Amino acid sequence: VYYFSPSGKKFRSKPQLARYLGNTVDLSSFDFRTGKMMPSKLQKNKQKLRNDSLNQNKGKPDLNTTLPIRQTASIFKQPVTKVTNHPNNKVKSDPQRVIEQPRQLFWEKRLQGLSASDVSEQIIKSMELPKGLQGVGPGSNDDTLLSAVASALHTSSAPISGQLSAAVEKNPAVWLNTSQPLCKAFIVTDEDIRKQEERVQQVRKKLEEALMADILSRATDAAEVDEVEMDNGKEA
Repeated sequence: VYYFSPSGKKFRSKPQLARYLGNTVDLSSFDFRTGKMMPSKLQKNKQKLRNDSLNQNKGKPDLNTTLPIRQTASIFKQPVTKVTNHPNNKVKSDPQRVIEQPRQLFWEKRLQGLSASDVSEQIIKSMELPKGLQGVGPGSNDDTLLSAVASALHTSSAPISGQLSAAVEKNPAVWLNTSQPLCKAFIVTDEDIRKQEERVQQVRKKLEEALMADILSRATDAAEVDEVEMDNGKEA
């Protein structure tokens, strides 16, 4: 079965005819083979449209009790606060849920210019860092790196490995890992551990010698005091 338009265009199927006529004629009840409008098809289409509209309006109940998220221009999800005035209502909290606080980029630079002093207000010489530790970021120096590593060791329970991403050197403001100090990635070798153990042994030995010298000095002072008291007693 074919149909021809007044201009001579040939239509081989009902979809072709519908595309040609557009919205000017409703062909939903048109039978392409017989060329007649079928009232039964028209009634079925109307009933189907009516049922679809009823189903859409009916919908399903929303049983989700999660608080909605604020639609604000913020990078952090901020749930809507639920306020209840009933005295018997209790707010349940999950102690296992840990909320990670955001960290400021390059916050270690706030430690620049700070140094420790002894009781005589003399500035204590800072530690010498290994050559394998190299700073990352704008204006990085040894003092900032030392403060960053010390802060990471005291405030974080995670292992300290440095900035693992190679792109952090090109653009540290984007690729910086705030949970790690401002230093390049490093590896602690067995040789480094052995050298550190030797340093600890040397410091312990010096501390032992200093304590023994202090004990001997106190004992000598006490003996001199006893001798002076004995001499004073004899003279009396």
